[in-house]
Amino acid sequence: MVAATVQATMAAQAGGAQKTPRLENGDHLTRAEFERRYAAMPDVKKAELIEGMVIMPSPVSNTHSKANSVMVWWLVGYAAATPGTEVGENATVRLDLDNEVQPDAHLRLLEKVGGASHVGIEGYITGAPELIVEIALTTASYDYHVKRRIYRRSGVHEYLIWRVDDGAIDWFSLEEGEYVALPADDAGVIRSKVFPGLWLATKALLAGDLAAVLATLQQGLQSEAHAGFIATLRSK
Repeated sequence: MVAATVQATMAAQAGGAQKTPRLENGDHLTRAEFERRYAAMPDVKKAELIEGMVIMPSPVSNTHSKANSVMVWWLVGYAAATPGTEVGENATVRLDLDNEVQPDAHLRLLEKVGGASHVGIEGYITGAPELIVEIALTTASYDYHVKRRIYRRSGVHEYLIWRVDDGAIDWFSLEEGEYVALPADDAGVIRSKVFPGLWLATKALLAGDLAAVLATLQQGLQSEAHAGFIATLRSK
């Protein structure tokens, strides 16, 4: 009788293990439960925990994919010339117990040079990358509102949003706990404060002139500010 009871208990436990609930858009979960369910669904490529609620985006459009690819290309160009920095695309980022995001792209300082984030044993980033990039459709998106508040609160120093349908780029810098828009010069070039030499020709980007975007980035990489930044990173 005891053996039968033990076997029944083990079978019930095994059956329960096989029935991990699926992630559903709008679920309210702890971060641990979110990760457990996400790991059990290899077919799902992107899901985020936003203020304790599961957000599962719609399939990615070609417009979104192209814009995302350009942003990653731009960031890789910078990181290739800047030691101590790292680019990521759709990486899992643990910000706090209620927020685990997969930003479209990020640029971070490595921990060894004073970066605020690190990669844990699971391979996830913990902490706030210095720059996060999201591709959004319009100002109505949760990237523009909810996630902007989360990134600000979590200490993401710069947040860039490309609103593809609006034909606009917003690049915010964290100043005294608030996001302030970085100014563009007369040519439409915006310059990062956190990553000296990271220059973005916004007018050229929105016009699809990638050669001009690359040329502007190269100017930034050849600037005295970038040279000084590299010297600082190498001294750490």
